[in-house]
Amino acid sequence: MKSNEMPPFDTHIFRRIYKYSKGDVKNQEIDSRGKRPVLYEDDGSGNKSKAADGFSFATENHQVGHKLLKYFHSLDALFLDTTQPYRAYEHKMQELADIESQYSEQIKKHTQSHEKAVRYKPSGPKISTDTIIRLGGERFIQSCSSTSMNDISTLSHPYSNSFSGLSDEEVKDIQLIENLLLSAEKVTQQQFEQSIKLLDWCNVLSCSSGNSIQRLVHYFSKALREKIDKETGRVVSSSGSGKKDVPNLAERVMSPNPTATMLYEKIPLYHAGHFSGVQALMDGVSDSQKVHVIDLSIKHGAHCTILMQALVSQSRCPIKHLKITAVGTTSKQIIEQTGDCLKSFAESINLSFSFNLVMVEDMLDFNKDVLELDPDEGLGVYTSYGLWGMIAQQDRLESLMKVIKSVNPRVMVVGEVAANLNSPNFVNRFIEGLFFYGALFDSLEDCLGREDEIRIVTESMHLGKGINNIVASEGVERVIRHVNIDVWRKFFAQFGMKETELSMSSLFQANQVAEKFACGSCCTFDRDGYSLIIGWKGTPIQFLSAWKFS
Repeated sequence: MKSNEMPPFDTHIFRRIYKYSKGDVKNQEIDSRGKRPVLYEDDGSGNKSKAADGFSFATENHQVGHKLLKYFHSLDALFLDTTQPYRAYEHKMQELADIESQYSEQIKKHTQSHEKAVRYKPSGPKISTDTIIRLGGERFIQSCSSTSMNDISTLSHPYSNSFSGLSDEEVKDIQLIENLLLSAEKVTQQQFEQSIKLLDWCNVLSCSSGNSIQRLVHYFSKALREKIDKETGRVVSSSGSGKKDVPNLAERVMSPNPTATMLYEKIPLYHAGHFSGVQALMDGVSDSQKVHVIDLSIKHGAHCTILMQALVSQSRCPIKHLKITAVGTTSKQIIEQTGDCLKSFAESINLSFSFNLVMVEDMLDFNKDVLELDPDEGLGVYTSYGLWGMIAQQDRLESLMKVIKSVNPRVMVVGEVAANLNSPNFVNRFIEGLFFYGALFDSLEDCLGREDEIRIVTESMHLGKGINNIVASEGVERVIRHVNIDVWRKFFAQFGMKETELSMSSLFQANQVAEKFACGSCCTFDRDGYSLIIGWKGTPIQFLSAWKFS
């Protein structure tokens, strides 16, 4: 394999990805002596790569060892710079029997995890987007295996041999996913013309106004075409003269906007996260009559109004004053408007309130001297999707955490995406992105309807651009980066942070608010250690966790 070629599309990744995305804690523990884990080791070629261990899992007759993909779901993935070319690895097809038993076992395990999650009860014959993707993945594995194996067994899934019981639309959707995966495989093999032919077929049956799968394939197909154009030189990469514009995508996604506000009002996922997060914040500062919250992601401040009402309503320790300090690097005018609205709301409920805005051009300039701290205040830190934008900027994220550690809040509440979309390996990102965005598209259709203008704008202007960046971009151009809870745990441990168990009240708030929505039964709530995982029909979407500094 040439040094500039991407690794081949390993079908094992498809059935392995959810097992490891849930987090193999044994492989992620910090050194028992308290040392920080080694982020990189020199491979002798001038490139830096992670020291990867192996793992194994059992089949019916024997154990099959697998070497972890380089960098996958490790602490390095948080800050990895992928501007260097991919390192090649050998692609070895296992026997079809192993493929079948391992993948079928993985489906069973993921289904069982769905059953543990709270509240999801299928209300009709419609098959979920997650299931369609898995069935398409099975057919993809079968088609790949049949080209290299003479003795073909059958998968154990009831739909593996036929489409009995499925509607015509569901059959076409499964075929769409299969061909999308085949096209992605051709891209990794640099068989671009074949990939384009498969994408042409996908384009015929997918569009931005179809069902969830058709819309999902539409945007992933567009992203694959752009990747092909970049690989073949048809489109010049934006690295170089235009690279200053690349981070703007992350800023636009993180910045408050009217569409996000309207979306928040109709999607139970985000309500559940905010109510549960506010309860966790309350649990940390409820014994204080003066409360100070440092908010790293205030946006339009919907969660702040929830906090205000909660503080006013508590009788055990009546609130005397609430101070909110909003920290930001962009959108100053919008945050100022948020502050004015919060002041008016506080006045309407007779709450003594003050709002401070700390704007820094660079997070490296942020320090505790700008926070107007009072030792009599119960101090808490709140962030909802406020940290991931700094994942590619290790120095800034570490600088922020050092400042937070220095002020020693009673609690830090963190909510982030519960998926790993930051792997430097294209295949990993592509497959996990399918499940993650598939669940989001499914939730938008269920909650808003296919013709809703908010859904259309959200998918075209926000989710579609995110898919494009995750699939088609590499290195400094790839700014949409998310990592799962286990990676954050290892990162926070470096700063002496200890995860605290969410109270039953916090879990109750999440479940109660979901019940108020017509589509709330599709929200699922599961525990990962002390953290709450909020999902859609069992697919993890976001996590919520509370932390204290030792």
